[in-house]
Amino acid sequence: MSPADPGGASDAVAVVAPRLRELRRRASLTLEAAARDAGLSPAHLSRLETGQRQPSLPVLLALARIYGTTVSELLGEAVADRDAVIRGDAMEPSEAGGWTYRQAGAPGRGMQALRVKVPYGAQGDIVRVHPGEEWLHVLKGRLRLHLAAAVHVLAPGDSAHFDSLTPHRIAAADRHGVELLFVHTLLQSPATALCLGGGTSPGDPR
Repeated sequence: MSPADPGGASDAVAVVAPRLRELRRRASLTLEAAARDAGLSPAHLSRLETGQRQPSLPVLLALARIYGTTVSELLGEAVADRDAVIRGDAMEPSEAGGWTYRQAGAPGRGMQALRVKVPYGAQGDIVRVHPGEEWLHVLKGRLRLHLAAAVHVLAPGDSAHFDSLTPHRIAAADRHGVELLFVHTLLQSPATALCLGGGTSPGDPR
């Protein structure tokens, strides 16, 4: 929330605080136990539950896991009926940094699924580190995946599943590019932001 919109931030805290307290009690957890499992101090969690602090996304992810729910529910969002079947021709593509994305799953779920096309040379130097897990499966072409100090080349049919707090880079290994299925556990993020963390430009060598 930007500083120019303080009312929006206050509204968000007013919604989240009672939900945090309600869901903790529904999970039959004491303040101390929930705080310990989330890696917080009891005082910090108490301030979140009373609206004195606004929770960060990593904190929401941790609490959602502990309470057996989703970030959407923590934020008080009503879950609408969602179709189980996603038709490919109904999903409009979006682009960012040269990558093309198509939703492959319903919004607001505990996982976000995308079909991604990565051209050769696009964003290959951007290191990404963010909360959650990633699973990807190569459909066409070859993918170069950097995980910390290791480098892997994945061919069609190959998959990878990793903690996305591990520094990682993704790039097409061949000039014809690569297409993949991509699933991420991070909620409340636009599709085009899931792969683009790090804030560097395509020409910024890291």
